[in-house]
Amino acid sequence: MDFTLKAINISEKKGVVKHPVERATIDLLGIVDDAHRGEWHRQVSLLSAESVAGFKERSGYDVKEGEFAENLLISGIDFTRIHKLDRFRIGDVELEVTQIGKVCHGDSCAIYRAVGECIMPREGVFARVIKGGIIRPGDHGEYTPRVLSVRVVTLSDRAARGVYADKSGPLLVALLEKYLGPRTGFEVLREVIPDDALQLKERLLLFREQGVDLVFTTGGTGLGPRDVTPEVVREVADKEIPGIMESIRVKFGTTIPSAVLSRSIAALSGTTLIFALPGSVKAVGEYFGEIEKILLHLVEMVNGLGH
Repeated sequence: MDFTLKAINISEKKGVVKHPVERATIDLLGIVDDAHRGEWHRQVSLLSAESVAGFKERSGYDVKEGEFAENLLISGIDFTRIHKLDRFRIGDVELEVTQIGKVCHGDSCAIYRAVGECIMPREGVFARVIKGGIIRPGDHGEYTPRVLSVRVVTLSDRAARGVYADKSGPLLVALLEKYLGPRTGFEVLREVIPDDALQLKERLLLFREQGVDLVFTTGGTGLGPRDVTPEVVREVADKEIPGIMESIRVKFGTTIPSAVLSRSIAALSGTTLIFALPGSVKAVGEYFGEIEKILLHLVEMVNGLGH
């Protein structure tokens, strides 16, 4: 999606209005000579030129470039559809979105005092620098949504042989698509394999190599001789995330005693998050209902947005 850079604004000190410049050098700390550059997640701020125009029309306030404290004024992008980890490219410069909106300063903001409204807290976008370079007003750029890649793997000897249809996998796909629906880009693929440790390990290692964001497995978390999923996940994991499944077992174990027998596990393999769920359709719905509360936050943490 293409856009145009309408203005570049900087301020040499924090707490003062930014002023336009005819060119800017961006390095891995932010915009050179701007007071907000540094080793943090909000190195560059962006705002929609269309939002500013709408604000002017609503309020009658003749806001100047940089008065909202935005570094880059962008035209041609619907900022309401931007998400964390999306990217902006302008020539050699590449920025990754790290935050949407911010805390309103209220009466300490000149525009808020004058109009009673400021769009930066709810519509401002903040980014960190992935690659530096030189930019100028009038430059054209490209906005690229981060496509989250998701894999759903059902482990079942009988479903793999076609004895019966897999039900837990399709349910997970439907839940994931509903959950990720507001995002601009995501891809959910599903497969069924036997309860085979080697096949599962090969799949998980491949997903890790491909940089898949999320992997959900169903089945193989019980105590039967073919239930091997937790053991395989531990083999490929760099870090376990025990609290997720522990809390789910405790929650549902208070009313369903057998729930505590599940050996479900959550882990991180490379940058791939893995969630091994039970095979029952009912359990998949219950488990995902808890996991979705922190799922995107986990993705952000894995990608260095731990603030």
